[in-house]
Order: sequence, then C-alpha cells, then structure tokens
Amino acid sequence: MNEHEKINYLEFPSADIQKTKKFFTQVFAWEFEDFGPQYSAFSAQGIDGGFYKADLFSSTSNGAALIVFYSDSLEDTLDKIKAAGGTILKDIFTFPGGRRFHFSEPSGNEFAVWSDKG
Repeated sequence: MNEHEKINYLEFPSADIQKTKKFFTQVFAWEFEDFGPQYSAFSAQGIDGGFYKADLFSSTSNGAALIVFYSDSLEDTLDKIKAAGGTILKDIFTFPGGRRFHFSEPSGNEFAVWSDKG
C-alpha cells in the first residue's frame, strides 16, 4: 500500500546486476523482476526497490545513507553473507541497543545488519 509522503522505494547502483541479484537471493531469499538488462526490481522486503546498472556504489564513506537489516541471529546472517561472496566491512560490534556489522554485496554497496539478541 502506498502511503502519502512516506518513503516508498529505494534504488541502488550495481556494476553487475546478475551478481547482485544472486547475492540477495542466496542470503535473503529475495525475488526480482527484470525490466531489461539495465534494471531489476525487488519487492516485499520491508520496502520495495531496485538496482540500476552503474559503475557507482553506495557507501557511508562517500556520504550515502546506510540501509540496515534486522536479524534474529547475527552470526548466522554474517556467515550467509560471507558464503554468498559478500565482504565484511566492519565486524560485529556493540552499540546502545544491540550489536551489528557492516558488509558490501558484490557490486560494492554497503549495508548493515543489527540484532538485539545475544
């Protein structure tokens, strides 16, 4: 459902859309709908969005917003990310309210995962 003046959609660059799709499918069980070779969309993941073909990437080091996933089992999610070819940018650390880590997917986009468990 679309809500008036609420965040509705996110778009990310991807140098290799096929590798990005494979990564998110393997780790988070995402499904994609392709709109030609330059764009692929995802839905039902908390917010809908897509990846567009570009030689850029989203990173906090260049001022990008950080998208954060939640996990009931931080270590299990970290292991899945490594197995799928993700890169751990910041290992698990504590912060007020929980623990988290940062990772990049194969096209270099940075994300984080947090948990209030364990």
